[in-house]
Amino acid sequence: MIIGLTLILAAQLLGEALARASEIPVPGPVIGMALLLVFLVVRDRYACAAARVLPPPLVNGQLEGAGRGLLANLSLMFVPAGAGIVGRLDVLAAHGAALGVIVVVSTVTTLAATALTFVAVSRWLRAGEGA
Repeated sequence: MIIGLTLILAAQLLGEALARASEIPVPGPVIGMALLLVFLVVRDRYACAAARVLPPPLVNGQLEGAGRGLLANLSLMFVPAGAGIVGRLDVLAAHGAALGVIVVVSTVTTLAATALTFVAVSRWLRAGEGA
């Protein structure tokens, strides 16, 4: 699990370095996650070559095991955010109504975008079946 976590953190570090070096307005962890996704796709697409070239921790499931461990304990990741909110109750009191409206609008927008995307993809797949 330590090797898997090290690989995840190394991808985040590489993403952060790329974000700072290129000055693009994308957070480093997002770039690192995209790099890790590309690595996993390439590794799985060329599994025979990957098994010969890459070290065993990269192909024997340790990375996936670390990811599962993080997902199993995902609720713990929200504790610092909750503590941060409690630490800034003055901001919440001053801007609570605006923050509430923003949360509701962004949630409704996300749900609508998800539903519209699902409908569009569903129609697209049905049209592809008929052809």
